Amino acid sequence: MRVFVTGASGFVGSAVVRELLGAGHEVVGLARSDSSAAALRAAGAEVHRGDLDDLDSLRRGAEAADGVIHTAFKHDFSNIAASGVIDLHAIEAMGSVLEGTGKPFVNTSAYLVERGTYATEEDPAHPDSVAPFRVPSEEATLALADRGVRATVLRLPPSVHGHEDGAFVPKLIDIARDKGVSATIDAGTNHWPAVHRLDAARLYRLALEKADAGTRVHAIGDEGVPLHAIATAIGQGLGVPVVQVPGTEAATHFGWFAHFIALDLRASSALTQQRLGWKPEQPDLLTDLAEGHYFGEERRSIL
Repeated sequence: MRVFVTGASGFVGSAVVRELLGAGHEVVGLARSDSSAAALRAAGAEVHRGDLDDLDSLRRGAEAADGVIHTAFKHDFSNIAASGVIDLHAIEAMGSVLEGTGKPFVNTSAYLVERGTYATEEDPAHPDSVAPFRVPSEEATLALADRGVRATVLRLPPSVHGHEDGAFVPKLIDIARDKGVSATIDAGTNHWPAVHRLDAARLYRLALEKADAGTRVHAIGDEGVPLHAIATAIGQGLGVPVVQVPGTEAATHFGWFAHFIALDLRASSALTQQRLGWKPEQPDLLTDLAEGHYFGEERRSIL
């Protein structure tokens, strides 16, 4: 297929581009900067200039392709609700030119089930999720299945890890390096699901190639890694003590990131593995941390 990929130079998107090219697909990547365009050309992809605010550009890219993978998202935590609206408009724009074609559209989503719930692919998006700003985008994607698009939602866990990761685990490492201790909130018995970005990239390709319309797939390698295990691995990697911070002091120690440290999330990919023949093959999160590359490398935006 000729595949239009948004977020094609990001942490996840760049791995998706390489996965698609390695499987014999042609890739046209959305690039908003000269550096992104250069990276795409170096990878062997074509360049389509534009960004998420340029809806005409998104329509043209989607219309000229045999399928679309949407990984881009503006992670503006100062106004994350607005980022969700931008994402929704982008999906609507691309979906409008795919209607009636039967072409695949794979959209990136997040952990969107009710907090405290063990998430499966059958769970609908819930407004009490950790990312409610993505709920309208997930629902809009699945609605495209009724309009002649082979639309699929691919949910990523909080931690997508691997070389050049610039998201959740590196933030924990930065805090531990700054404070001189690797900390959990209380005993750290809460959990984060995780997946290696190369396993996630392979799942994007499989979803593009054969996922049924109107389905959700879960890119879950680790169903739930205890935070105390992550903190211990970080402590070992940095050579700093591992401590427990009382919940009443979490905001002081972790700042705005305290909210994420406290999350208790678990999820399954059993149905995804059954339906698409996908199985995580890369190192799990704790193994990835033990390999040491997290403690001094260049980082990218997650998407």
